[in-house]
Amino acid sequence: MQLSITTPALLFPAISLLMLAYTNRFLALASLIRNLHDKYKKDTDQKHLIEQIRNLRARIRLIRSMQAFGVMSFLFCVVCMFCIFKEWEHASYIIFAGSILAFIISLLISLTEITLSTRALELELSDMEELSKTNIFTDILRSKEEKD
Repeated sequence: MQLSITTPALLFPAISLLMLAYTNRFLALASLIRNLHDKYKKDTDQKHLIEQIRNLRARIRLIRSMQAFGVMSFLFCVVCMFCIFKEWEHASYIIFAGSILAFIISLLISLTEITLSTRALELELSDMEELSKTNIFTDILRSKEEKD
């Protein structure tokens, strides 16, 4: 496969959009953390707030890692383009592979953060009795039991 200067440049828009999405997630979490912090200062006995704060701390760390690997991917793309420009073919292949690997790691960490985010929402919903008693899985199980 021939690596041209446009090949790593193809990742620029994807990485840029991904970094924008990561930044938006970070800003939303920062706002949520500030609100929870204010609630916690008013009443330190709220157990669910402590669980939410722990979850948010883990998610902030994941977002930091997502952003770091996204930036590394972007940086490797630029360095790869420089290597192609200098006609350092072997180095450009290795660096481009590193860029793709960093991009993949960033996406996998993002998937982990989304999972934690979903758990946080489930914790929030568990306070509402109607929603915690029924969900799509219990509805499916009930319909199977009724058929048997």
